[in-house]
Amino acid sequence: MAPQAGHPHSHPDSPGSYDTREPFELHASTRAYNERAFTIGIGGPVGSGKTALTLSLCRHLRDSYGIVVVTNDIFTKEDGEFLTKHEALTPTDRIRAVETGGCPHGAIREDCSANLQMVENLTREYKPDFCLLEAGGDNLSANFSRELADYIIYVIDVAGGDKIPRKGGPGITQADLLVVNKTDLAEAVGADLELMRVQGTAMRGAGPIVFAQVKHMVGVDAVAQHFLDVWRRTSAGQRWAQAQQAQPAAAGQPAGEKRRRAEGEPSADDDEAPPLEPIPKKSNA
Repeated sequence: MAPQAGHPHSHPDSPGSYDTREPFELHASTRAYNERAFTIGIGGPVGSGKTALTLSLCRHLRDSYGIVVVTNDIFTKEDGEFLTKHEALTPTDRIRAVETGGCPHGAIREDCSANLQMVENLTREYKPDFCLLEAGGDNLSANFSRELADYIIYVIDVAGGDKIPRKGGPGITQADLLVVNKTDLAEAVGADLELMRVQGTAMRGAGPIVFAQVKHMVGVDAVAQHFLDVWRRTSAGQRWAQAQQAQPAAAGQPAGEKRRRAEGEPSADDDEAPPLEPIPKKSNA
């Protein structure tokens, strides 16, 4: 008799829909973000660009927000090591890896306890504004539990073929945001981007879609704004906004610069040359 899996592999009747997905607001009122930071789950098939998106988001946002990262791999720490090597965050200890040891979707859905614990540990140590949690590569049925992810991003890429959006699956239909990555490869692989847009919209209804080249930072800001808009509506985002208003003298400095000054590190402005004297106006006499 074959051994039973460590978690159920049930067969839903349909992939669900964006409009009927479980909204984050269902848990927001009871979430203690000071104990476990607002979490953005990033899922998608192997090779779709999840790690590249995580790296680009860190580079785009790290000077303005406090970020921590959790990555998932089955038996390695490959993605976490990649982000550490490329100094996605400083200190690099803000990046932690979880070895799931089995089906990647199990660690983000049926039993997400290891990921929950890791986010809690990072929240206690660094008090971040939010956490980026990259799932291990999986199939189109993989989607995050709302117990773990407050906001869900699902990444596909054009190299998988323009048929991917119409194939559906909970990752496509129920994610808060669908990212179609590597659009620069469309011509090379014969993918029709307009077809992907039309069929993606047919599968997702009102669900947003961002076409991107995350390695080249194309579409990264649009992705960030989608989840930041949701985060700002939470108590965590509201506390951040209040803290910014309470520091009017430093309002023009990014968070990274404020931290450097607070910790006595050299600032980018410390060696700045004194302002030039104004040029005297010529007399008309």
